[in-house]
Amino acid sequence: MQLLHAPSSLHVTLRALKQQPRSGLPLSENFLKVSNLDCSLHSRNFEPSSHSVCSCLRTRAASTEAGASIISSDTAQSDVLKALSQIIDPDFGTDIVSCGFVKDLQIDDAEGEVSFRLELTTPACPIKDMFEQKANEVVAMLPWVKNVKVTMSAQPARPVYTGELPKGLQTISNIIAISSCKGGVGKSTIAVNLAYTLADMGARVGIFDADVYGPSLPTMVSPENRLLEMNPEKRTIIPTEYLGVKLVSFGFAGQGRAIMRGPMVSGVINQLLTTTEWGELDYLVIDMPPGTGDIQLTLCQVVPLTAAVIVTTPQKLAFIDVAKGVRMFSKLKVPCVAVVENMCHFDADGKRYYPFGRGSGSQVVQQFGIPHLFDLPIRPTLSASGDSGMPEVVADPQGEVAKTFQNIGVCVVQQCAKIRQQVSTAVTYDKSLKAIKVKVPDSDEEFLLHPATVRRNDRSAQSVDEWSGEQKLQYADVPEDIEPEEIRPMGNYAVQITWPDGFNQIAPYDQLQTIERLVDVPEPIPVKVCR
Repeated sequence: MQLLHAPSSLHVTLRALKQQPRSGLPLSENFLKVSNLDCSLHSRNFEPSSHSVCSCLRTRAASTEAGASIISSDTAQSDVLKALSQIIDPDFGTDIVSCGFVKDLQIDDAEGEVSFRLELTTPACPIKDMFEQKANEVVAMLPWVKNVKVTMSAQPARPVYTGELPKGLQTISNIIAISSCKGGVGKSTIAVNLAYTLADMGARVGIFDADVYGPSLPTMVSPENRLLEMNPEKRTIIPTEYLGVKLVSFGFAGQGRAIMRGPMVSGVINQLLTTTEWGELDYLVIDMPPGTGDIQLTLCQVVPLTAAVIVTTPQKLAFIDVAKGVRMFSKLKVPCVAVVENMCHFDADGKRYYPFGRGSGSQVVQQFGIPHLFDLPIRPTLSASGDSGMPEVVADPQGEVAKTFQNIGVCVVQQCAKIRQQVSTAVTYDKSLKAIKVKVPDSDEEFLLHPATVRRNDRSAQSVDEWSGEQKLQYADVPEDIEPEEIRPMGNYAVQITWPDGFNQIAPYDQLQTIERLVDVPEPIPVKVCR
């Protein structure tokens, strides 16, 4: 297994200590494949935009005066786009022009000036400066270009999933669960340090401490305001902040630790999480409570989790409990993207010692196919930072622990981006084939379904009687030439298909894989291409 390492110039630095606001940080989710830089990092979300390159070119062409330039407008545009197409997304091997990353292209032919915007979708890109630099270089190399202006921007934070989300969660792009299912393994330490690592990478981040019985966040961070506030008009919770990261914990509610039954705890967690004014966040890190009971299931079902990071220690007992958690996430279709094995080893007298044995983390990776494994040493400073109110990555941004957390952060950003891309393109409608194209995440299989067949296989109460099982939707009720109006992801397990009659069909991937497939694929219908 090869771990990803960000360039050394991008090691964790404490921008937050400079007290700079994070609300105006640039965003990116696109990565540049440049020479001598062996980084295969983030992916991006393929979403059509009204401000695509094509529309930008139409605007430019309309505004260019004939004969006023040294070279023709069409030639200039072609030159610039051809140059930019040399920049490849390393995960998918597709150039940034084809992906629609280039926006607002403007060319002053007479002056030799070119300006454009690169719209990126996650701020936590360790090589975003290199990305911008390469875009400048390839365009500046054109013989007629005298000046290049590249602007970096991003799409607003938003979840990839459809459905009725609580208002507080509607502007959060990725929700990451940090879970161990066993107490005492350092899960909260991992959650807090990962959150501040992501924030230092440029992301807008929040932490939600979901442990009501024993909240850790008030001990691990030291916000100036240690009490959550309520917005009396909206009846929403205003999170507190520490070094630019938004924080919510039952420990900040003035109640200390709760003494209450499980159903009440689930309600408290639900209220704290969903009624908080999180604002726009790129990553919300949830410090999950130990166990796999009602509280954990409620969180997984209420919140559209993007991914989970599993925390363990070398002991066999830790592996047994962690395995339960991995199975829980698997059933709930939440991808586990990394395993962090805490308290693995220490160095002394030039040797490395493993006092608790070895292999728990590797066993989780091998048995459950989780792609990445990271290990953390037994470090007194890491433990002490959890009690001092200042995370280790903040206290020692150039240390060994901070570098490991940066690798974990890069991995999390990369995997979340891949998941978003896979989910957003898992089920699409191909107008040229008049067929629904399905490529389920984590599967190499791709197949086509007839839209009418998909509609007829709806299993909701509107199509099938819940009591008798009798089919209410008849074969003839669905026109053979029916086409979906919209297909959007519904969590990591299904899509929502909107049909012309206004019906919203929830189609799980598992069900789509059992539907009769198209074998005789019709000839593609020509589609006009924007030139």
